[in-house]
Amino acid sequence: MPRFFRPLTRAVTYTRWLHMLIGAGMSLICAFVFPGVVKPSFGDWILIVVLPIPLVASAALVPAMRRAEGLQARLMLIPGQHARVKGGGEDSGISVTPSASWSDRGRTAVWLVLRLEAGCAASFVTLQCLGSALALLGASTEPPQTSGLLVPLPGQGWANALLVPIPLMVLMAVVVVAGRLMTAAARRLLGPSPSERLAALEERTEQLLERTRIARELHDSIGHALTVAVVQAGAARAAADPEFTDRALDAIEETGRAALEDLERVLRVLREDERPASGRPTLADAERLLESARASGAKVDTEVTGPLESVPGPVSREGYRMLQESLTNVLRHCGPVPVRVRISVDDGVLGMDVRNALPAGTPATGRGGSGLRGIRERATLLGGRATTGPCDGGWQVHVELPLG
Repeated sequence: MPRFFRPLTRAVTYTRWLHMLIGAGMSLICAFVFPGVVKPSFGDWILIVVLPIPLVASAALVPAMRRAEGLQARLMLIPGQHARVKGGGEDSGISVTPSASWSDRGRTAVWLVLRLEAGCAASFVTLQCLGSALALLGASTEPPQTSGLLVPLPGQGWANALLVPIPLMVLMAVVVVAGRLMTAAARRLLGPSPSERLAALEERTEQLLERTRIARELHDSIGHALTVAVVQAGAARAAADPEFTDRALDAIEETGRAALEDLERVLRVLREDERPASGRPTLADAERLLESARASGAKVDTEVTGPLESVPGPVSREGYRMLQESLTNVLRHCGPVPVRVRISVDDGVLGMDVRNALPAGTPATGRGGSGLRGIRERATLLGGRATTGPCDGGWQVHVELPLG
């Protein structure tokens, strides 16, 4: 189908046309009261177009008017998901919230006046074009009736029937162009205010942060469980000792069960389940991580100073994940090597230091991958700091988090 005729096949073209015609309703109502619609003069037509302006502008003072106009504009001016048009169903860019400021009321008033005048113009063009088409059709057999028409018609003759499509094509061209202009004006005048855009941006940022947090939770928990399972399975196969194999299977079972609990908790959050999700582990559960690392063959030397129970919940939970990722990083990249873990609570600061030896031939360069980067990001969000990198021929993860 030629591009010129494509808009004629879309429902939104006709809903936009109807939307503009509805806008002239207030002028028609006022015209019945004054100055009347029976043989109006040119001055009467001016009054019909101008008199309703204060009335529709004052309607914008009602906050709900902006919502009503926004809903109507979305429904009739914007292509829906069913529309065969590029971008159909996407964000309309039109707000459906009540006016919250005088700026919103002012833009709504301008929109209502624009819609009134555009409706009057669309009604006038529609009547003129349809009247001309009918007059041309009648003039093919009878003398032309030009009463009320601005465009003069040729005399009687069968050739007039061939001219009928011209006013109809002019009408549709005006409808398509005017509909697009009204849609652009609606996005401009009924679009979100700066405060609404800021609120939407903040909501979007919170959603992204929540997704990032959930991704980190899964990365830390599932990554740790899989790393422990791989290391334990490899060690059990290499040892070929039934007693060691039993301990390895126990460690794999315990770690896998903990990972399943974390996974179920995250899935409940994603499903917005009304049932309360199980509590996230804290540093009080750190012994489980240390025992899991020891069961994997790592020699873990632990020292804890200060009351861990005094650490606030958010700091303690994030500290647990940082310790988990640190031990996972050791097992994944270095295997069962000696590890020294120091956790301290002193002077309103939670300190955590994890150091491990590097296997022979392993270069101590770089700052690690996404897991260690996640540790640094977690610490920054909590107002602390974390450093990761080579230290005295080994690898160190050092974290300091304020408790306030």
